[in-house]
Amino acid sequence: MLNELNKIAKDTNLFLKVFIKKQKKSDLMTPMNYGLFSGGKKIRSKILIDVGSMFGINYKSLIMIGAAIECIHSYSLIHDDLPCMDNDKMRRGKPSTHVKFGESTAVLAGNSLLTMAFEILSHPGLKLNEIIKNNLINKISQCSGHLGIAGGQYLDLNYEHKKISKKKIIDMEIKKTGKLFSFCCVAPLIIKKRNRKEIARFENIGADVGLLFQVADDLIDYKGNSFEAGKKTGKDKKKGKATLISLLGHQNTIKYAENLILKINNKLKRYGKKSHNLSETLNYILNRNK
Repeated sequence: MLNELNKIAKDTNLFLKVFIKKQKKSDLMTPMNYGLFSGGKKIRSKILIDVGSMFGINYKSLIMIGAAIECIHSYSLIHDDLPCMDNDKMRRGKPSTHVKFGESTAVLAGNSLLTMAFEILSHPGLKLNEIIKNNLINKISQCSGHLGIAGGQYLDLNYEHKKISKKKIIDMEIKKTGKLFSFCCVAPLIIKKRNRKEIARFENIGADVGLLFQVADDLIDYKGNSFEAGKKTGKDKKKGKATLISLLGHQNTIKYAENLILKINNKLKRYGKKSHNLSETLNYILNRNK
C-alpha cells in the first residue's frame, strides 16, 4: 500500500514539475511550488487510480488527471489556512504558504493552482477526445465551486460555535471534502462513457469516501499528535467546529467511520476482485495518523 502511494506521489510530482518547468516563468511560481510540493500523500490520486484500474484506464492519463486534482486540493489548503479562514500557521510540517510569502501572495498562488488544473485537463498531452475533456472539466468545476469545496468551506466557517444537525454536518463535509473524491471516482467512468446510473453510483461512492476521509481527519485533530500530523491538532474543539465528533462523541464517530467502509464495500461487491485496491485504500484512510 505505502509503496503504491509513494509511486503515485512520485509520478504525480514528476509530471507537475515538468509541466510547470515548461511554462513561462513568473514570480508566483515559487509560492505555487511551495504549496503544491509540500509532501502530501496523494490519496485522492490513489483513489482515482484504484477506480481507473477497475475500468482499464491508461495509467499515464490517470496521473495527468490526478495532477489536476492535486492542484485543486493544494489551492484549497492554501486558502483554508488563511487568517480569514481557519488561520492555520502550519501545514504538512512547515509554515503555511501565507506565513512564508504573505496573505496576498498566498491567495494569488492558490488561484493560479486552481486555474492550472483546467490547463492540465485541456492539454493536448492528455490523450482523450475533446468532448470527454470538456465533461471532465465541467465535473471538476462543479466539485470545486459553490456546490463543492468553496461551498463546504463557507458552511464550515458559518457553523462554528453553533448547534448543527447531523444531516447538515454530513452535507457540509461532503461538499468540503467529498465532492473532490466524487470526481476521483467518476472521472474513469466519464472517460469510458458509462451510463448515468453507474456514474451516479460512483459519485455516491466518492462522496462516502470523502466523508470517510474528513471523519478520519477530524479524528486525527481530536486525538492525533501535532508532530505526526504535521499541523496543530486540537483546533476543531477550540474553534467550535461542527464535526461528527462534537455531535456523536469520539467512539461513536469511529463506529460511524467503520460503518461507512462497510457501506462502500457493499456497493463495490459487484466488481469483485477489481475493487480490492480501493478497499485497501479505505482502511488506510481510516487508520492513518496524518
